[in-house]
Amino acid sequence: MSYHRIVKSVQSSSQRAFLFAAAACVLSLGTAPGHADDYGTTLKDIQSTMGGVPSFVKQFPKTGLPGAWAEVKAIELSDKTALPPKVKSLISLAVAAQIPCTYCIWSDTQDAKRAGATDEEIQEAVAMAALTRHWSTIFNGMQVDFDTFKKEMGGQ
Repeated sequence: MSYHRIVKSVQSSSQRAFLFAAAACVLSLGTAPGHADDYGTTLKDIQSTMGGVPSFVKQFPKTGLPGAWAEVKAIELSDKTALPPKVKSLISLAVAAQIPCTYCIWSDTQDAKRAGATDEEIQEAVAMAALTRHWSTIFNGMQVDFDTFKKEMGGQ
């Protein structure tokens, strides 16, 4: 999917902004502080990219927004990444279902559908998240020896 098509799909749904909020919150944890000029430039870029600036964006810490937005654009919204948009949306949905984040679940489901995911693919992504969580609980709770596990599963 081209960057233009991604941007167009972002603009087609004002609710898409909810995913940006969740992603920006998570991604900004490791970003460097920005400056007031960076903040204004970032708001203009969000306006240009999304067709508006959602009100919650102005609640986000000013020093974190430039870095958070840069990461969202570079990873989530870019068509120059290793993963196609559908896969990114399905991964994000699976994680959101585990957190759980109502905003992200809704938005990632919409994004996945816009990117061509079928209902069956969406269901499988969520089921895989549940399966991973299930077995992780068992391995950790039963304190399965990690070295033995790796050896038995074909590792060293």
